Amino acid sequence: MTDMQDIPDETPVSRQADPTAPAPTAPTPPPISALLDAAAQAALPVLRGVRDDQLGLPTPCAEYDVRALLNHLFQVVLAFQTLAAKKDVDFSTTPDRLGEYRAQWPDRFAEEAARLVEAWAVPGAEDGLTGGMKLPARTVGAMVLLDLTVHAWDVARAAGLPYTPAPGCVAELRTLVAQMAPTARKMNVFAAPLPVPPGASALDALLAETGRDPHWTTG
Repeated sequence: MTDMQDIPDETPVSRQADPTAPAPTAPTPPPISALLDAAAQAALPVLRGVRDDQLGLPTPCAEYDVRALLNHLFQVVLAFQTLAAKKDVDFSTTPDRLGEYRAQWPDRFAEEAARLVEAWAVPGAEDGLTGGMKLPARTVGAMVLLDLTVHAWDVARAAGLPYTPAPGCVAELRTLVAQMAPTARKMNVFAAPLPVPPGASALDALLAETGRDPHWTTG
């Protein structure tokens, strides 16, 4: 095999990059609505797979059992529809949607997830600021994407169900977590990050960055 140092540089001096030429533009990220749709489609089989006798099981989120986490997801999906419209929301209470909808709760969740996607697909939804902290709207949209992706994993681990995150979502979320993690940890939204072993998947790295043990089990 030829060593890299033995390969001649065949670029003529006259063909060096023009310093006055415009820099190449970064690829346009996919719309948040498209990522939310993909994340919802990945999450729904997990949610539909939860049995009634599993609702009291613990989850990787120590403060939530499965039922409480599903009600939290309902609250998030509804609230972020409102945030997409640049309106204020109240997170002070978490209604018991599972109790309200009973056996129909997975179908109702699917309907609300579809409305979430529609809300963020409205022209201008990603523009400007929204929320009580007046964050960039795309960042806020990525926050609900994080909940849909990570909490679907939480539920899957608790209920012993398979889960594969939607393509493209994990990369978007690792960027978000890198930006938001210091503040999120101060607010006790994320736990302290866990070490990421060599060769870990992108999903495992994301989970560890949010303070989750990628190998968590109910046992």
